[in-house]
Amino acid sequence: MTDPRKIIDGLLVLQYRAGSNKALGVLVRKYHPKLCKHSYWYTHDLNAAKDIVQDSWSIIINKMDSLSNPNLFGSWAFRIVTRKSLDYVNRKNRELRSLQIYHNGQVLEEVEGNNDEAVRKLLNAMRSLPNDQQIVLRLFYTEDYSLKEISEILEIAIGTVKSRLFHAREKLKTILRNNKRSPLEGNHEGNN
Repeated sequence: MTDPRKIIDGLLVLQYRAGSNKALGVLVRKYHPKLCKHSYWYTHDLNAAKDIVQDSWSIIINKMDSLSNPNLFGSWAFRIVTRKSLDYVNRKNRELRSLQIYHNGQVLEEVEGNNDEAVRKLLNAMRSLPNDQQIVLRLFYTEDYSLKEISEILEIAIGTVKSRLFHAREKLKTILRNNKRSPLEGNHEGNN
């Protein structure tokens, strides 16, 4: 059974295609904050995230007529923002590597202002995962996308999504378990 929210999105897309700018306004109000938050998760830069989403809206509006299933507007819009955000991150990483070489390898580390120890440990553990696993975790747990929707957003097979999610969970468990034991590790025999 199709999610009623997706049906509403589909109706709004169809209304926009028929000439209703109000329908577009509803979609923008509904998705703009979510898309900004989604982009920020990748970029860690609020201004960049806003710019990315603004650029994405231009693409979304220009290509809305080509959306074959209007009910999938949300995952389609997230896929566009994901791609643009990853492009931004890749570009920034290339720039950072250039700066690192220029500055003899010194790197400024971003410090998050979250004081909750458990959340901070989880975020740190997540950062140690491969980027593709981080993305799947975020889409599944914080954005509440289904496996099928994640597969569509990232343009990968559902089996790949399941595999990445499974491996990410297992690695997180191991990392968090090891972090709990880390103060005592020096006392254990046989450590390598």
